[in-house]
Amino acid sequence: MSNTLFRTKKVEQSIRDTEEPEHALKKSLSALDLTVFGVGVIIGTGIFVLTGTVAKNNAGPAVALAFVVAGVVCALAALCYAEFASTVPVAGSAYTFSYASLGELPAWIIGWDLVLEFALGTAVVAVGWSGYIHSLLDNAGWQLPEALGTRDGAEGFGFDILAAALVLVLTCILVLGMKLSARVTSVVVAIKVTVVLVVIIAGAFFITADNYTPFVPSPQPVPAGNNLDAPLIQLMFGWAPANFGVMGIFTAASVVFFAFIGFDIVATAAEETRNPQRDMPRGILGSLFICTALYVAVSIVVTGMQNYRDLSVDAPLADAFKATGHPWYAGFISFGAAVGLTTVCMILLLGQTRVFFAMSRDGLLPRFFSRVHPRFKTPHRPTILLGVVIAVLAGFTPLSELAALVNIGTLFAFVVVAISVIILRRTRPDLPRAFRAPLVPFLPILSIAASLWLMVNLPAETWVRFAVWMALGFVVYFLYSRSHSRLGREEEVVGSGRPGKPPGPAFR
Repeated sequence: MSNTLFRTKKVEQSIRDTEEPEHALKKSLSALDLTVFGVGVIIGTGIFVLTGTVAKNNAGPAVALAFVVAGVVCALAALCYAEFASTVPVAGSAYTFSYASLGELPAWIIGWDLVLEFALGTAVVAVGWSGYIHSLLDNAGWQLPEALGTRDGAEGFGFDILAAALVLVLTCILVLGMKLSARVTSVVVAIKVTVVLVVIIAGAFFITADNYTPFVPSPQPVPAGNNLDAPLIQLMFGWAPANFGVMGIFTAASVVFFAFIGFDIVATAAEETRNPQRDMPRGILGSLFICTALYVAVSIVVTGMQNYRDLSVDAPLADAFKATGHPWYAGFISFGAAVGLTTVCMILLLGQTRVFFAMSRDGLLPRFFSRVHPRFKTPHRPTILLGVVIAVLAGFTPLSELAALVNIGTLFAFVVVAISVIILRRTRPDLPRAFRAPLVPFLPILSIAASLWLMVNLPAETWVRFAVWMALGFVVYFLYSRSHSRLGREEEVVGSGRPGKPPGPAFR
């Protein structure tokens, strides 16, 4: 049984599967498109909101260092992703990578994890976008009916029509083709980056040097507790990270990590890239470097404009400009945030549909979802299904308490990809690698350790919910996926002594 659970799918077979006409995605993306996708999904709520939260509660002006720490953790993982995406240019990202190295059951688990991560991420961002739009409408003197147009509706089990409508519109764009999606993303990212640059340049003129003193505030220990809201590391060892001080920077890094979520989605588009061996590393590493630089610059500016103790938690950038007597910038920033979140939502949805598509092509999910549109060459069936489901989630479900699952899901994927790089280097040294992560196995091991460190700083309640979702994944695998696995059925045909018999309709 263990042999079947950990059977691996050869890289060559994964690549051959992408050449089947009815299951082949159109190759239309360039390195620039990939970089724009990465920047589009990374720069979102994090840069407009989290800066004030962690500066005020965890790190003070040293929040810039927290962004650097989180960026380094992502960079370690990004090097591993870049090697895999250029070596195995197949849709599915961490799911496909683990299938080639760890085996079918681990691949299923990581795929199941990514489905949850991207679904919740898309819904949370859609609700956040709805809040910004509602605020802008209020400023203009327009109001939607309370039951249909407010975030309170979503949190109170009403219906947030703005959030649901955004998801459905973006679903249509994704169905119509990747190139159209890339063009829409390029326009929106240009607006979003312009807003961020305006914040940095304009805010630099309002910096007061005294606001940086002390740059690293004195540590304030957090009282020990035994509830599930406490970090897992506290419950395990009876110790909690301190606010402020050096440990406060690491605590802040585990929070602002949410701002970096999404660069790994670039890897899900490997199959739709014209030259993945060259362009995937450029897109992944380039987008991460650009966003880290912008995050650090924004955090330095905002903590210089206003003392960290006085920063707003809900809208730190906008309120910092108000505090310096420049309220016009507040509306401009809110507009940029609202526009920017549209690309975050679209690219998260894109990532989920590609993982779902790859899993269905392997038979671990119904093969019905693995056929591409005859004209647009996009996985329209899973895109429409997931778009509708997420629109309902965004419209009806209170999601704030589930948002932390996005963090733990991403970090878990980082761990799996790093392990996969080490294993595939040993089992398939013959594979042509256009990009090779340096210092293997030391760099992947460091990536694993860094990701696990941030994971244990997440609330224990998040771990419980994550464990429940994973347990449900095991049930689905053993009840459906294991018996419908395309790889498993092909092995049965070969093992039966009938190698010439074509695959049956159940997995063709």
